Amino acid sequence: MSRKGAKSRTGITSLRSKTTKARTHVDRLREANADLKKKLAEALEQQTAASEVLQVISSSPGGALEPVFETILANAARLCDAKFGVLNLYDGDAFRTVALCNVPPAYAETWRHETFRPHPGSGHAALVSTKRVVHIDDLRATPPYHDGNPRIVDLVDRRGIRTIVFVPMLKEGALIGTINIYRQEVRPFTDKQIELVKNFASQALIAIENTRLLNELRQRTDDLSEALEQQTATSQVLRVISSSPGELAPVFDAMLANATRICGAEFGTFYLDDGDLTRIAAVYNVPPALAATQNAPFRVHPKSGHAEIRKTKQVVHIDDIRAMPPYLEGDPRLVAMADLGGARTTVGVPMLKGDALLGVIAIYRKEVRPFTAKQIELVSNFAKQAVVAIENTRLLNELRESLQQQTATADVLKVISRSTFDLQTVLDALVQSAAHLCDAECAFIFRLQEGTYNLAASHGFSDEFREWVTCNPIPPGRSTLVGRTALTARTVHLPDCLADPEYTYAESQKRGGYRTMLGVPLLREGTPIGVIALTRSQVRPFTDKQIELVSTFADQAVIAIENVRLFDETREALERQTATAEILRVISSSPADT
Repeated sequence: MSRKGAKSRTGITSLRSKTTKARTHVDRLREANADLKKKLAEALEQQTAASEVLQVISSSPGGALEPVFETILANAARLCDAKFGVLNLYDGDAFRTVALCNVPPAYAETWRHETFRPHPGSGHAALVSTKRVVHIDDLRATPPYHDGNPRIVDLVDRRGIRTIVFVPMLKEGALIGTINIYRQEVRPFTDKQIELVKNFASQALIAIENTRLLNELRQRTDDLSEALEQQTATSQVLRVISSSPGELAPVFDAMLANATRICGAEFGTFYLDDGDLTRIAAVYNVPPALAATQNAPFRVHPKSGHAEIRKTKQVVHIDDIRAMPPYLEGDPRLVAMADLGGARTTVGVPMLKGDALLGVIAIYRKEVRPFTAKQIELVSNFAKQAVVAIENTRLLNELRESLQQQTATADVLKVISRSTFDLQTVLDALVQSAAHLCDAECAFIFRLQEGTYNLAASHGFSDEFREWVTCNPIPPGRSTLVGRTALTARTVHLPDCLADPEYTYAESQKRGGYRTMLGVPLLREGTPIGVIALTRSQVRPFTDKQIELVSTFADQAVIAIENVRLFDETREALERQTATAEILRVISSSPADT
């Protein structure tokens, strides 16, 4: 072979070698390009998935977490080539399933919202103890499966789960929850896939934190709104109190309206205690059928909420009126409250002055829905304001009564001073003032004359009855009010003369039509010289203050009578002295003229 041919073959070989290398380089470039394209596609897919999750987070109304969790699970399962996924939240003791992805319908209902404590040898238990990713290649090979743990056996044998990865959701080192993705064949997840699930776990934490912050913000806003509403209601009630001095009805109405509205109740009732009886002082939005049965004062059932308030002086909260013993026993009031008014849940708040129960504010709902602590506190504040209003009204009424009494006393004293010698004018003024200030229909004064008591002044009686009384003087004795007062020389109070076995003056009672009677003696040096008496046509006893006031008028009557008596005695003495002086003058001027 010639040297020229050898060179040619060498050149061809070299060219082939270079061509091969070039092809190899191109193939490598193609592989690298394909790998790069694959990585770019994976990165783009992951970014797209992350963007989709963030979009769901930002668009979920009210910070709803379920759609966020479902989107995270769907993307994690799809990108990691898993069969299905589950997201659990951890409360420090147990796991609770809050989201599912691609779980077979046969298991979805039993799995959804499931709560469980982890088996000591399970992946969940390892996650709790290490707070790190737990990757199980084959669930069938784990101790809990061999130990026959029902949950693990169910996962393997019924649901076909083999390979699992548990990725923790950690906040400042604390386990918040876990994202679990599953395969139904033994095929471990790659590091990249696990890293991807970690990213989704971070996004789930962001969503949870956003929701927490949003809920806190909403709670603060709600608290502020509620506080503002309560302050506005309180201000309105205080304004009513200040603008209605001595008037309780508008105050009670305003309190009930605000308490019922703010606390989400349907209607309310304002009860006042009066000894053994309870009466309704105000109502708000009470159903007409129920209102028609609640006019008269009543005695509370011994097992009722009101009775419990009387005993404990504490708030009584009843979840369901229909479950109370009084309702089950057929108590008419409770039956009417539930069946006619539709009341189910109620809260009763006591109005206390010291240890004394003044009344109860009660609000009602027509469904079984307990009131919150804040709502009960609001009604308690209204109850305190009601006590203030009641006390202010009492003091104001006492002041008014005292002023009226002082004015009436001054008027009578003025009459006495101006009519020193006109006793009838004074007595007429006394009976008129006594009747007016003591809320009596009729009043009269009897004076002692020759052993019997005769009518001296009257107010409110008919002419016929006054004429009859004038013609029938009353002797001392227990059968009549005037006679008994004169006999005992003490005040006599008959709440109901028809119920007094000793009162037998039937003719007078029939003509006068009175029931409640009050008699106060007119005493001069402890001896009765008359009686002032007041009557009411209804059974309505006089108060201690009214009795005390009539006693004051009795003292003034005695003063007036004494003034006239002393004046008459002085005038008689003067007349006698004048007559004697005249006779002596005549004698001295005519000594011989008998």
